[in-house]
Amino acid sequence: MNIARGLNLVIHRAGTIKDRLFSRKYLFYTNVGISISLSATGDILEQHYEILKGEWQTWSPLRTQHMAISGMTVGVICHHWYNYLDAKIPGKTISIVMKKLVLDQLICSPLYIGAFFLTLGILENTSWTDLKAEMKEKFHKLYIAEWIIWPPAQIFNFYFLPTRFRVLYDNTISLGYDVYTSQVKHGKKERTNDIKIIESN
Repeated sequence: MNIARGLNLVIHRAGTIKDRLFSRKYLFYTNVGISISLSATGDILEQHYEILKGEWQTWSPLRTQHMAISGMTVGVICHHWYNYLDAKIPGKTISIVMKKLVLDQLICSPLYIGAFFLTLGILENTSWTDLKAEMKEKFHKLYIAEWIIWPPAQIFNFYFLPTRFRVLYDNTISLGYDVYTSQVKHGKKERTNDIKIIESN
C-alpha cells in the first residue's frame, strides 16, 4: 500500500514538473535547454564514434560546447517559429498540416541550417570567405537530409501534438540528425582546424 502511494506521489510530482516546464511562462527556457542538451549529446555520440573508427583520438569538450551553443541558437529559432506558425495557421486538417510542412521546409529549414553554420563560424573565428566556402560545400548535404527525415516526422508533429511539445518532439527525433550534422560540420578537413582551436585555448 505504501509502495502504491509512493508511486502515485512520484507520478503526481512528475506531472506537476512537466506542466510547469511546458507552461507558457517557462516554455522558452525549456525549449532552449532541450535544444542545448540534445545538440551536445549528438556531438558527443558522433565524436565517440569517430574515436572508435580511429579518426579522432580524444573527445573535444570545446567542439561539444560549440555544438551546444549552436543548439541554443536553433532552439530559439524553433521556439518562435512554431509559435508563429501555429498562431498564423491554426487547425489540424490535412491541408493545413501540409501547408505548415511546406512552409517549415522552405523557410525554417534553410534558416536553421544557416544559423547553425553562422553560429559555429563566429565561435571558431572563421573568416567570412571561409564561411561562405564551407556553406557552399556543406549546406546542401544538410538540406537534402532535412527533406528525407522531416516531412513524415513533421506530419505527425503538426497533426497530433500541441505547440508546447513541438520542440521537444523535434529534438528527440533529431538526435540522430544532430549526429549527422556534427559529422558533416566536422569532416576530415575540419580536424586540423579543431586541433588548432583546442591548442589555442
